[in-house]
Amino acid sequence: MSRHRNGSLTEDRRPAFEGGLRLGRLLGIEVRADFGLLLVFALVAFNLAVVQLPRWHPDWAPALTWAISLGAAVLFFASILVHELSHAAVARAHGIPVRGITLFMFGGIAHIEGEPPDPRSELLMAIVGPVTSITIGIVATVLGVWVAGGALETFDRDPAGAMALLGPLPTLLLWLGPVNVMLGVFNLVPGFPLDGGRVLRAILWWITGNLRRATRWASTAGRWFAWALILVGFLVVFGFSFPVLGASGAFQGIWLILIGWFLHNAARMGYEQLLVRQALEHVPVERVMFSHVETITPDVPVGDLVREHILHGDQRCYPVIDKDRFVGLVCLEDVRKVREPDWDSVTVGEIMTRANDLATVSPDDEAIEAVQELARRDVDQIPVVVSGRLLGLFRRQDIVKWLGLRTEELGA
Repeated sequence: MSRHRNGSLTEDRRPAFEGGLRLGRLLGIEVRADFGLLLVFALVAFNLAVVQLPRWHPDWAPALTWAISLGAAVLFFASILVHELSHAAVARAHGIPVRGITLFMFGGIAHIEGEPPDPRSELLMAIVGPVTSITIGIVATVLGVWVAGGALETFDRDPAGAMALLGPLPTLLLWLGPVNVMLGVFNLVPGFPLDGGRVLRAILWWITGNLRRATRWASTAGRWFAWALILVGFLVVFGFSFPVLGASGAFQGIWLILIGWFLHNAARMGYEQLLVRQALEHVPVERVMFSHVETITPDVPVGDLVREHILHGDQRCYPVIDKDRFVGLVCLEDVRKVREPDWDSVTVGEIMTRANDLATVSPDDEAIEAVQELARRDVDQIPVVVSGRLLGLFRRQDIVKWLGLRTEELGA
């Protein structure tokens, strides 16, 4: 299976999104892991194997310590996946398409298309994630206490001694339980785009009846929370400690700073994406598309395409027209696959992506739907075609220009 930036497909079973490591499908939803997740997985396992478990079980063999650490890391990210699956399940129950789930270094994200239709749907979609994590945490903790039996009877008087009596399974469960509870509680912080911020947005939306205003207020709360987290991170780096966050130290502080920076950007982008969606609603593709498109025929040598077109214009992709019919698209990526000595012996028709393998839109389609198609395909342009005739290209760069003319509306 291959993907080109011009939007070509070689199989109909192409996933709704790409990037990272494909883990498979659950409940019909494509699941992927960002490569940054591998770093965090290693850090979680390393921290458990080198710091946490030796403190609890100094008599354990290194092989057992590492086995439990790796198992705990796997179960932790599995619980994050269940958290995101709960969001996706509620979204689909309310008729909202889910493109997939990506696990990454700061947790996970369910790729949900568009906005919820009403505050109730938003509230249910948001709250189910933290509830799921807290439920997993409580169940794991209860099972850990049950499996531990009488080993925890002296925990109040001698916590270290009680933990040392635990076997591998209760140790794993009693680590996994509180971590999931903390994950659920953290996500309830009322700062967009955390689940708690979406709960806040749903409530504000319910009260005001205005999704944009509710999103702006929730996004502002999210940015303030992010700045607070960054400030706390700097204080932790310089030796201050906070009861909820654990011991001070450079690693802990830098981690908090990174999370704060990520949340700040996510809060800002979440509001901007809503503005873009609302600005493009009920706007036809025809108003935004690039219609003065330079085209080319399939019999033109690649060398002529480069010398006479690519080097003297700002188009990155050229529609291929044969007898007034749109037959394909050729882009810089296609040209790069041909060795320069072969440019004059290979034609455009040999390297182009054929029309049947391309996503297309019509001029009457809504621009917001075309934008979602760009995101879904992860492409830079989509041909605008009617009955086999090319009318233009719907391009990312033209969307940016069009939105730039509406700065007052977007800044509202």
